[in-house]
Amino acid sequence: MSEPVRLGLRANAHQFALLVGLNALVGGMVGLERSVLPLVGKQDFGLRSSSAILAFVVAFGAAKALSNLAAGDLAERIGRKRLLVIGWLVALPVPLLIGLAPTWWYIVAANLLLGVSQGFTWSMTVVMKIDLAGSRRRGLALGLNEAAGLLATVGLLVSFFAVRDTGAHVAHEQLAHGDSTGRRKGLRETFAQASWRDPVLRACSQAGLVNNLNDALAWGLAPLYLAAHGASVQEIAIVAAAYPLVWGAGQLATGWLSDHTGRKPLITAGMLIQAGALGLLVAGGGAFAASLVAALLLGLGTALVYPTLIAAVSDATQPRERARTVGVYRFWRDFGFVAGALIAGFAADATSPKAAIATVAALTAASGFIVAATRWHSLPVVLVAFLVATAAQQQGKEVVVWATKDAVRLGLTGGLQGVVCKGCPPLEQLWEQFTDAGGELWLCPICLTARDLGDAETVTNTKVAGATPMWEWAGSDATIFSY
Repeated sequence: MSEPVRLGLRANAHQFALLVGLNALVGGMVGLERSVLPLVGKQDFGLRSSSAILAFVVAFGAAKALSNLAAGDLAERIGRKRLLVIGWLVALPVPLLIGLAPTWWYIVAANLLLGVSQGFTWSMTVVMKIDLAGSRRRGLALGLNEAAGLLATVGLLVSFFAVRDTGAHVAHEQLAHGDSTGRRKGLRETFAQASWRDPVLRACSQAGLVNNLNDALAWGLAPLYLAAHGASVQEIAIVAAAYPLVWGAGQLATGWLSDHTGRKPLITAGMLIQAGALGLLVAGGGAFAASLVAALLLGLGTALVYPTLIAAVSDATQPRERARTVGVYRFWRDFGFVAGALIAGFAADATSPKAAIATVAALTAASGFIVAATRWHSLPVVLVAFLVATAAQQQGKEVVVWATKDAVRLGLTGGLQGVVCKGCPPLEQLWEQFTDAGGELWLCPICLTARDLGDAETVTNTKVAGATPMWEWAGSDATIFSY
């Protein structure tokens, strides 16, 4: 007899721990390359062009981005666990190709395989942990996930024999969102939704791309920049290790923090801190002390951003659409490796490494401002409206909330998630209380049409109704509050 399906970290602690361990193996395979490959390309293979050296980052990023995009769709077709096992199988030849490489292009080919493997394995461990955790501890779950990130054989064995598929958890969570048997979006529709139609998903996708754009620079160009300014191999290794160390450890706190403060403030702050760190790297002129501080700041900024972005994407997505949507987001995020390596390589060859780093710093700051300018529905006024509504219900009154302008997004899939303010209960909790008491959310049809949301999927206890039915319902003796 199968065990009942339950959501939450404690209820799924065993499977969650296995997936965190797998993430450590996945991350370890890339971590081994971070501090050594650029110097190997220059010193052992005699490469002079930054673009040629960074070709391994382009190969890795392109393969991983496309694999992420395919992983979401494949997970719905063949299951999460099977795709996880396939990802580990692809990684098996990578150590041999790198260790025995007679030319640099064997290493580039190995990184193609590593990118495919990471796209499948990391995508599945991320999605499966989201499935297990539920919505209330999603940020913490993803902080643990990203912080964990040695061997492909170990990962393959654990994935095959110990990990269970999480499809039942997806179905269980979907019941709480209503419409569990509704139409599923295809990959093309999901790609459009996550790339440009939905403003929150669009902001997350561009921030993820720019985050990995500057990560590609830190991975491939920063060691060469430090070496050119006289840094020893030991100093380069210390700087290279400091960045992922702070990034990994910091996510243990930042994922949890985003569950309580909301996603947007952490993403905005993280991108701007990253931009400042890259600016310090340029201003320091390759000096060891300044470069070490820059690496620590870059790690802090990335820790604020990395788990929070995936949590924000999950917030804005129906459980049954999660694998595809996260796959699209991760496609854009890891395409940042390609963009970053190309920008850094060509800019360094055409001008100087310092100019390349400054360019990426400016792009990172711009990305942070884009997130800051995106409406996230986190204003306390939204919570106040539902606090007043539930208080009226406790007095035995019939209540309808009529949403206009951007507030119509509250009635769409994911619009209620991640809306928090200090000292306020989560909007999802208020929504449950509101609907249990018979409350309804009415959405202005003109406002939906103006935002190209006329065909968007709505949550339960929601309907589209204009001003005329609203006044007909209110009559002449209703009490109306406007926010």
